[in-house]
Amino acid sequence: MAWKSKTRSLQVFDTELSADTVEWCPVSSSQDILACGTYQLQKGAGEEDATPSRTGRLYLFEFRREGLMSPPLVELQRMDTAAILDLKWCHVPVSGQAVLGVAAATGELQLYTLLSGSQEGGRSLHSLSSLEVGAERLALSLDWSTGRLDSSSDVRVVCSDSAGCVSVLSLAQGALTALSQWKAHDFEAWISAFSYWDTQLVYSGGDDCRLKGWDLRAGPSCPTFISKRHSMGVCSIHSNPHREHIVATGSYDEQVLLWDGRNMRQPLSESPTGGGVWRLKWHPTHQHLLLAACMHNDFHILHCQQALEGSGGPCPVVASYILHNSLAYGADWSRLSLEEPAPCSPPAEPKEILTQSGGHLRIQYESPTASFDTSLEDDAGRYIPEGIAAPSTIPTAGPAPTPSSTEDTPSLSCLLASCSFYDHMLHVWRWDWTPDQAQQQC
Repeated sequence: MAWKSKTRSLQVFDTELSADTVEWCPVSSSQDILACGTYQLQKGAGEEDATPSRTGRLYLFEFRREGLMSPPLVELQRMDTAAILDLKWCHVPVSGQAVLGVAAATGELQLYTLLSGSQEGGRSLHSLSSLEVGAERLALSLDWSTGRLDSSSDVRVVCSDSAGCVSVLSLAQGALTALSQWKAHDFEAWISAFSYWDTQLVYSGGDDCRLKGWDLRAGPSCPTFISKRHSMGVCSIHSNPHREHIVATGSYDEQVLLWDGRNMRQPLSESPTGGGVWRLKWHPTHQHLLLAACMHNDFHILHCQQALEGSGGPCPVVASYILHNSLAYGADWSRLSLEEPAPCSPPAEPKEILTQSGGHLRIQYESPTASFDTSLEDDAGRYIPEGIAAPSTIPTAGPAPTPSSTEDTPSLSCLLASCSFYDHMLHVWRWDWTPDQAQQQC
């Protein structure tokens, strides 16, 4: 069965500072809440060797559906903070409240609780706890152990940092406690994540091009595996909350790899994305859909069903959102229901494609820490102006796979958010995916 796919922008918000992380609250009572973090490198004034400062801002939004003429995203709060590298909500309430974790450039893991204000419907973030994972380093990522919506009292956080270390912390009675920390990678440990099915297992990826696994029961002295399958820095990992053993990883090498955690010698599939894969997010309810933030090549939704069933081929892209004009860093699915279909609208204009010979982009990626610059050159070393994209090598959907299980409903309407770096923009958009016969004629 063929499918039709449509993305449509709902609202664009200028975050003023470079935006690099965004996430919808997964807690049922607050699924209309969206958090966005920013990162700005301020070079020191005066002396050339002056230490630069890293500042940020934390935004809190509410998504409202009051009518076609009203912007759906309403800003509730903004807080000036240290630069934010990553943020993630705990998947379950803690002491009855939604809790947001923030990885900060001060080397701290900061927690905020979402509270209702005195005015009707007013909600805001309030500091709950913080813990420094190490001096003179940046906290780069975090993940909660609660990805399968397990309301167990054992709530833990894993955090990675710019010194190559991984830390595991416990949250109890509103306070963070360090359980363990170890040197995991030779350079920046860009990403760390729990296996949501066995939270004694932790994955990490670093700028040393290594993907590693760790068993907390055995201690961190020796990893359970070391994979060199990615050819550049590993910067995204997400355990599938619906399928046991399934893990997705992404890298500056522009590949999304799917793995069965029981055999980490060879990935189940390898999918080129045309851009470094900074973040990956499995859909909150549909086990085969994977959202990828692909830095220099926008945002894409991959359909992974055939790969997970053993086809071995790349995952087809069933939708792309191409309206950002800068590095695609933050992206997330909302759990809110969008029942009514989107009105028909013309598709977005595609980016100009470079058709000259030798048009392959050789890109030196910039990390969110702004530690090195970006260069756009062709194979002959000639400068390529901004706005010109390399020919895409992403596998396109074609006839998309027909859902084979009841969890893959024949029609989807999803709400998403994404953010991009240098243009400091937050986008809220929807994706409608419907069978041909159900698609109304525009």
